[in-house]
Amino acid sequence: MVIKLIILVFLSMNERILEKLNILADAAKYDVSCSSSGSKRKNESRGLGTTGNGICHAYTEDGRCVSLLKILLTNHCIFECAYCINRKSNDIKRAAFTVQEVVDITINFYRRNYIEGLFLSSGIFKDADTTMERLVLIAKKLRSEQNFNGYIHLKTIPGASDELMKQAAQYADRLSVNIEMPSEQSLKLLAPEKNHQDMMNPMEYLKNGIIQYKEEKKTFKKTPLFAPAGQSTQMVIGATADTDLQVLKTANHLYKKMHLKRVYYSGYVPISNDNRLPAIGTPVPIIRENRLYQADWLFRFYQFNMNEIVNTTFPQLDLDIDPKLGWALRNMNMFPVDINKADYHMILRIPGVGVLSAQKIISARKFTRLGWEHLQKIGIAKTRAKYFIVCKEIIDTMKDYTVQQIRNQILTLQNSKYEATFSSQMSLF
Repeated sequence: MVIKLIILVFLSMNERILEKLNILADAAKYDVSCSSSGSKRKNESRGLGTTGNGICHAYTEDGRCVSLLKILLTNHCIFECAYCINRKSNDIKRAAFTVQEVVDITINFYRRNYIEGLFLSSGIFKDADTTMERLVLIAKKLRSEQNFNGYIHLKTIPGASDELMKQAAQYADRLSVNIEMPSEQSLKLLAPEKNHQDMMNPMEYLKNGIIQYKEEKKTFKKTPLFAPAGQSTQMVIGATADTDLQVLKTANHLYKKMHLKRVYYSGYVPISNDNRLPAIGTPVPIIRENRLYQADWLFRFYQFNMNEIVNTTFPQLDLDIDPKLGWALRNMNMFPVDINKADYHMILRIPGVGVLSAQKIISARKFTRLGWEHLQKIGIAKTRAKYFIVCKEIIDTMKDYTVQQIRNQILTLQNSKYEATFSSQMSLF
């Protein structure tokens, strides 16, 4: 972690602050619901910070890798959530920052060009409002006293008052409320002290506030900012028996009803022998997270309906192949697609063709009939796409193959590519 590499820089800090930083930076690693894309906060009056930057080793929509100081205010917590490393009964080292300590550390890290902003979460101590008030005060001090215009992402506390949510939205670029479990039943099973509605209420409040801000901005240019980078959430995957269908159904609902910017999927890491949880030594495969993100991308950007990706017949995503290829293999009656005639909607559904490639195909075919030479320059993945399209040189590329043969050939090429990459990396050691 970056913090461990640069921590020695802060020799002027006392040992207790360094210890807190080590504990609370490590405790924050389980929260993945952070992204900096979408911020439009201006850097005025020669303040600190940059516009639109800010997350700890994540990527913005334009492909930039940006960094964020990612810490908890405290890992003390009054709740006993079975899946959480910071739960009340867990025997771990506890720590808590003061408000001023977080402000000072953030500014010190920023001045040394280690970060571009702050991601701040917290365990819940005393009650929701007390915790949220501290988080808001940190953001307020950074903005008002330090003239900090870098990126700030606050994790909001379920059950906090609307007034505190309003203040948080005025100082932070993005806010997030972790829904935590894919279903209310799972939440009750693993976190019986928590209330599902306490998570939905702040999401609803933020949604309405963001809509109102956008409307007022059309009339009044100086309308105060209100969570300009929107809101996000996180679900823990694999701690319960919820299927990918339930996970994506919940995500789809949140995108449509709460206008979320992102839903993050965090594979559960076994941390206890609680019989409600997966056994120690059986972590959720990282590929499951990857498949969920791919499926999420399909109904957000590729015009798929969620039920086309997962449904009662196929409640789990195939871990061996990506969701778009899985859909195509289940719907071979729709292929091959004539790349020179098909509409944009159908071109998006071809395995190996991305959104940008689909747009380029639509534009390029106005001037010539496209063949493989053109398609490869455009950047499609030929090893997958060739089974599903017709272009200038090819009449029918899939007539001689069964669904299983196509699947096997793509998997063989895919595995060969991974093996070659692994061998190449190992040769460096």
